[in-house]
Amino acid sequence: MNTDRRTQAERSATTRAAVVRAARDLFGRHGYGAVSTVAVAAAAGVSRGALYHQFADKRDLFEAVFEDLERGVVAAIEEAVDRAQAPDPLAGLIVGCLACLQASTAPDVRRIALLDAPAVLGWRRWRDIQLRHTIALVEDALSAAIAANQVRPQPVRPLALVIVGALDEAAQIIAHSESADADTAAIRGVVEQLVSGLAVD
Repeated sequence: MNTDRRTQAERSATTRAAVVRAARDLFGRHGYGAVSTVAVAAAAGVSRGALYHQFADKRDLFEAVFEDLERGVVAAIEEAVDRAQAPDPLAGLIVGCLACLQASTAPDVRRIALLDAPAVLGWRRWRDIQLRHTIALVEDALSAAIAANQVRPQPVRPLALVIVGALDEAAQIIAHSESADADTAAIRGVVEQLVSGLAVD
């Protein structure tokens, strides 16, 4: 009996993961409004009934995709920080912000996270999900820098929100640039200067 339940749970998890992968690809390429659940089910190789067994509706599926995307961005940031072996928390924050910017310029991330998510989920739900993932990561990095006396003590959440907002806007600028390489280099310099400017004199 336990084995049967575990097997069913595994099958369910596999189906859910396949649907989320397919939906992320389609939402990322075409946008939320242009993608139907029929198309997602076909791309995932499951029936529409199986899709609706996992998700209440298309919006619920989109939310799961956005959560998955945010987890992926956090993983990319953490990997970049680990790889850089930053010498102190502020240096790690700079590396992390640059990695966040890079991840946010990917076409699927930009379309899903920055264009569609606020409209589909509503600003509050969009922000709540970010608060659990990318914003939480920035808050942790800021708290570490404050604890190390590299950044003056101050409310962490407002500062994290401003930093993430700046990164979101920077990603949009790069995405719409006609000189992406030059603008990317310039914006990376601005981000580095912005975060370095938090340092205690």
